[in-house]
Amino acid sequence: MSNAISQTIRSRKGRLFFPIVLFVICIFLTFAALLLPIASRPNSLPMEIGSVAPADIVAPRDVSYQSAYLTSKAIEDAENAVAPRYLASDPAINRAQLDKLHNIFHFITSVRSDAFSSDAQRINDLLSIAMLKMAEDQAVTVLNLTDEQWKMVQDDSRSVLEQIMRKNIRDYQLQENINNVPGLINYALNSDENELVRIFVSSLIVPNSLYSEAETENARKQAADQVEPVIKSYAENQVIVLRGQIITPEQWEALEFFNLIRAKRLTEDIISTVSIVLALSGFLLLYFSRRKNSALSDIRSLTVVAICFFVFLFAAKVIIPNRAILPFFFPLPAFALILVTLFNLELSIVLPIILSILVTFSVSNSIELSLFYIITSLTGAVVLGKGKKFVNFLYAAVAIILSGILVITAYRLTRPQTDLFGLLTLYGVIFLNGFASASLALLLQFFLAQILQLATPLYLIELSRSDHPLLRKILQSAPGTYQHSLQVSNLAEQAANAIGADALLTRVGAYYHDAGKSANPTFFIENQVPGNLNPHDDMDPVIAAQTIIAHVSDGITLAEKHHLPPRLQDFIREHHGTLLTRYQYNRAVEQQGNDPSQVDAELFRYPGPKPQSKETGILMLADISEARARSKPPKNESELTALLNSVVDNLLIDGSLEDTNLTLHDLKMIKESFHTTLMNTYHPRIQYPELKPMHPQN
Repeated sequence: MSNAISQTIRSRKGRLFFPIVLFVICIFLTFAALLLPIASRPNSLPMEIGSVAPADIVAPRDVSYQSAYLTSKAIEDAENAVAPRYLASDPAINRAQLDKLHNIFHFITSVRSDAFSSDAQRINDLLSIAMLKMAEDQAVTVLNLTDEQWKMVQDDSRSVLEQIMRKNIRDYQLQENINNVPGLINYALNSDENELVRIFVSSLIVPNSLYSEAETENARKQAADQVEPVIKSYAENQVIVLRGQIITPEQWEALEFFNLIRAKRLTEDIISTVSIVLALSGFLLLYFSRRKNSALSDIRSLTVVAICFFVFLFAAKVIIPNRAILPFFFPLPAFALILVTLFNLELSIVLPIILSILVTFSVSNSIELSLFYIITSLTGAVVLGKGKKFVNFLYAAVAIILSGILVITAYRLTRPQTDLFGLLTLYGVIFLNGFASASLALLLQFFLAQILQLATPLYLIELSRSDHPLLRKILQSAPGTYQHSLQVSNLAEQAANAIGADALLTRVGAYYHDAGKSANPTFFIENQVPGNLNPHDDMDPVIAAQTIIAHVSDGITLAEKHHLPPRLQDFIREHHGTLLTRYQYNRAVEQQGNDPSQVDAELFRYPGPKPQSKETGILMLADISEARARSKPPKNESELTALLNSVVDNLLIDGSLEDTNLTLHDLKMIKESFHTTLMNTYHPRIQYPELKPMHPQN
């Protein structure tokens, strides 16, 4: 007992180990897809102002935005265009300069009249005047002037300085006014006197109209306030920067606006990626912990779904970023179509939503693109359903196209930059997306169904063809069994339809449920020629029972050889459950003097398991009902009703249907369906009189 418990625990740990490892691997692969720079045209590039653009970068969508850089530049240009503001001419400055000239003349006059100083001393005194830029020879000239000449020099210097200082002189006009001095000097003066006047006046000319910083700043502020914000517009696919160009501040601003550049923010990128991955991973853990999804109960299915998921994720991350049209052609809805045909609708809703979020994470116009992928995927999956017919894939393609067009119309018509040609281009791309997704799903689901051995509708239809090797073997080796299987399939299919079970799976499962009888066909009564000896009569009941029971294991061997899906193998394995081979068991009991205690019933029992689904339960009921009706055809409706009640009651008492989830209402509907089908099969025929040969003369 303890060994069995320990083996169960080890088996459960083994079943849990692989999903946990696969889940961890998936998380790391998701991080890699979101963080690694794998895009053919990256949505964002590590660049800076002044660096060389590594590729052509275009605007991903039509947009107009207020350019802070261009607005700032316009404000700067307006401020620079404002001329500096100056105050009016200051009379105090003019008087001060005239007073300085007067003091200079007074000092020079005193030096000229100093009889006690030598000539050299007087020259040095004149050269020591800081305000004057006078050379030594000019100082000598001053000392040699007569009093009359000196007076003329003084009077003319005062006159010229006063004329110049009466004007507004600004700092940038100083040299211009100094250059104008010679033209104002009295022409009566000789050249030496003229030069002295120029030196005296030029040395004392200063700006008298001073720069006003306050008024200048006020004027600049007024000019800046009048500048309107600069609007920059880009059309979809318009080049922002060409490969090899030096990135300017204006281009940098556009790249930042479109989120096409990536600053060195590795920490922020990691944190944001961890956040979205943990959020979606937590959702998946809650989903699978609360919802037992039998579709992903085996390792092979889990692995294939994970591979498909990451093929779409990595392909999208390579193709979609920094593209305008291509994202709407990427056939992501195919992932949902594959899941709904291989597994179920619930899974085809949950995983495509997560995939759509991850694919558009950190991509420009991500909200629009996410909703486009989610709505088209879910609409296509709902319309396709199990994809029982090829035309269902066409309907799914049309559903993807229509839903995609509606989403794009809803988002694009609200943009003022959207033009009719651009909208029609997107419509054409979405049209291609719908058929590309449906075609890809049709191809991959059939291919994956065979790899995973899943009983998809299209694969079941392929397996139901009469030219399938195993069906042809049954027909050729055991024609009676083949006919029996056809009758059982008809009986079971109608009942499955009646209770809403998978009718196609039930019908195809019935085709193959007795495949093992083709290994030893003559041992089964439906394949025996009437009148021949029955091999069971001369055989030990135990051996006969084991031979009959072997048709189950023989059928599984043939099913595996011909790669039948496990769901079809369940029909072979479960159609007898753990019932007894009654005929052989009763013979054995008779041989032991009708003492059941002398017979080991387990030697006559099928190995099972009991039917585990509604479909295999229906097959068991149909198989037994058809066999009993064929062995002793009911004469009227009441006998048929009694026969069906007996079959169902016996199986209920035996517990053979306890794992099938068939309700009493289901069983009632199944009996009514069997009754209708069998009545049509075994209805009374008209007894035609025998025709006797006519006399030649007549």
